[in-house]
Amino acid sequence: MCNKYVIDLESSLTDWGKGEVKKCRISPDAFLQMALQMAYFRDSGGKFVQTYEASMTRLYLNGRTETVRSCSQESAAFVRSMFDSTATKETRIHLLNIAAEKHTQLYKDAMNGMGMDRHLFALYVACKGLGYESEFLHNVLTRQWTLSTSQTPHNQQTQVPDPNYPGFNDKLCPGGGFGPVSDTGYGISYMFPNNNRMFFHISSKKSCPTTDSSRFANYLNDCTHQIRALFDD
Repeated sequence: MCNKYVIDLESSLTDWGKGEVKKCRISPDAFLQMALQMAYFRDSGGKFVQTYEASMTRLYLNGRTETVRSCSQESAAFVRSMFDSTATKETRIHLLNIAAEKHTQLYKDAMNGMGMDRHLFALYVACKGLGYESEFLHNVLTRQWTLSTSQTPHNQQTQVPDPNYPGFNDKLCPGGGFGPVSDTGYGISYMFPNNNRMFFHISSKKSCPTTDSSRFANYLNDCTHQIRALFDD
């Protein structure tokens, strides 16, 4: 029983960070989420899955989180273009910009109380309290989050030194991670500690024959470089 729940954990970092990402003129979070979609598409042999990204709702009293559904039609179109040998660099950049804009809007909507998942959960709780059964709500809320992702904030204190100071490059904390919420999925935590680094924590269950955290980390690293290369002169 214990072996069934053993977690395969991979921790990885890059030698470049959000400073390079900003040169692409897209948000670092959108950049990384597109890379995650690419990496999973490659890891799974060409599949797209329901993806969870946590968003804060601190604009509201006692606000906690809302869900950003990162796998969209726009992100899928971009990912397919990256694996289409006939797609031009201009086409890929165009589709990336569309996907990044969509992701940024989804994130803003979630932060501003216009996400769907907490609303659906509230309806589910209300139905339970009133003794109603909703096949639709049961179906929606029991679907697996194959990719569960979250960006970890690097500033968690009121007073912190400048993380871009050269002397701190080898002293940055990689933060923490979490396990997968699906038996056949991945739990992915990531952080942009400064302009020159990105940290990833990737977890999966050893009992699953189709997931491999180390393999996914290699794919993710490769995909971030492929997206970055689109903007090389």
